[in-house]
Amino acid sequence: MTRWILPTVAALLVATAAHADTLTGRYVEARTTDVYTGPCFANSDMNLTGKNAVLGWKIDKGSYDGVALDGLGVVAVLSMTDTLGLDQNGRGKAVVIVDSQATSEQQDVLVDFVREQLGGCKKAPKFVAVQRAEVDLKVIECKEGGCAVLKAGDAVVKTRCIDHKVDKACGNETAFYPPLTAKVKAVPAVATQHSFAGKGLNETWKDSERRSAYVGSFSISDSE
Repeated sequence: MTRWILPTVAALLVATAAHADTLTGRYVEARTTDVYTGPCFANSDMNLTGKNAVLGWKIDKGSYDGVALDGLGVVAVLSMTDTLGLDQNGRGKAVVIVDSQATSEQQDVLVDFVREQLGGCKKAPKFVAVQRAEVDLKVIECKEGGCAVLKAGDAVVKTRCIDHKVDKACGNETAFYPPLTAKVKAVPAVATQHSFAGKGLNETWKDSERRSAYVGSFSISDSE
């Protein structure tokens, strides 16, 4: 007589987790306000600045929803109603720039990936346009890990490490606003250039030498 042994719930969960899709790669973001700042400065800027941002992911390895995305990049350009990091009084807008090397299937998955990463916002932005362009994101080795260059269509971000002597303003600066997406390991940095000159949001911006960026890496599982 053959005895069938049913797997336990725990065993099934382990098996499921073992097949979870995971993405790893590099990450950069820049906003139109300081993220590394003192509370007095941040409070005076709330809902006056920081309503725009550029976020970029460059995938080194991995798949998402069963679709391989190795080497591809994607960028989200945001225009919100209030300072990012605060509750939003209305629904903002986003333009997504997808790597021109992506297939149509990969493009759909990358857009879904970005939508999920922005889902932590109280009111996620409305995706008003999906554009295609070369997405070039390099994290450059430097002393404090804050050096990166992102170019994607009409979106550009260039960063450097914070100089805690030169860039010091009030003496009690901290990473006041955390990164906009979860599952990233990033350090605050100075955006030497942060600009968007494209279409879709009915606005453009150009910012420089602001302590407004994060640079680092990400490791994301779609089962989390």
